[in-house]
Amino acid sequence: MEFTPERALVITPHPDDAEVWAGGVISKWVRAGAEVRCVLCTDGSKGTQDPEMQPSELTKIRSREQLEAAEILGITDVVMLGRPDGELEDTADFRKDLVRQIRLFQPDVVLTSEPYRRNMRWHRDHRIAGQVALDAVFPYARDHLHFGDLFANEGIEPHKTAAIMFWGSESPNAFFDIADSFDTKLKAVLAHRTQTGQRTEEEMRAFLRARATDEADAGNSSDDDDVTGLTLAEAFRRVTFRT
Repeated sequence: MEFTPERALVITPHPDDAEVWAGGVISKWVRAGAEVRCVLCTDGSKGTQDPEMQPSELTKIRSREQLEAAEILGITDVVMLGRPDGELEDTADFRKDLVRQIRLFQPDVVLTSEPYRRNMRWHRDHRIAGQVALDAVFPYARDHLHFGDLFANEGIEPHKTAAIMFWGSESPNAFFDIADSFDTKLKAVLAHRTQTGQRTEEEMRAFLRARATDEADAGNSSDDDDVTGLTLAEAFRRVTFRT
């Protein structure tokens, strides 16, 4: 699929999720002139097997890793909501946080985690982040009477987002060639050293390449006649909205 938005908002549950699942397309879009902002929902404070690591220290480390990875991909800004890792909930407060970011940035497309997976395990934060992001895009960010205080008190206008794209979907319908951006994706993933430290660079390359090959094969065998000849790809479930 050949599509480059003017502005894309990435809503990611944890540090490293966006890079692993969508780093290739983010880099591709930035190179083509898109402006990309990232909203990091949690502080990443639980993502370790190190018994000596304290949550407060891990939060600091993973925040630095996220900023480094974002710079590699060309993301212009990272907004850290700082919600506790593993404790995302579908609340009005969380939804309002995302609505605020959508209205402020006014993206053409939102990238986030698939909330509906039936046959594969999926972190609860991933499910919640995707669901709340979907609701924030439509109808909450669109309709001015939802969280009306954002305009009344902060002057933030409603915004209609054209599409949302979910990574990690069991039923993808949008496939992006990342052959030219794969190495940048790999470099961004490797910036998350707390998450990749047990694997060598070549092991991570093989892992990510295998997934990108599988997603390319899925695209080549899809019903979309415009998708042909993919070797490395990222796949998404794309949902569009009337604007």
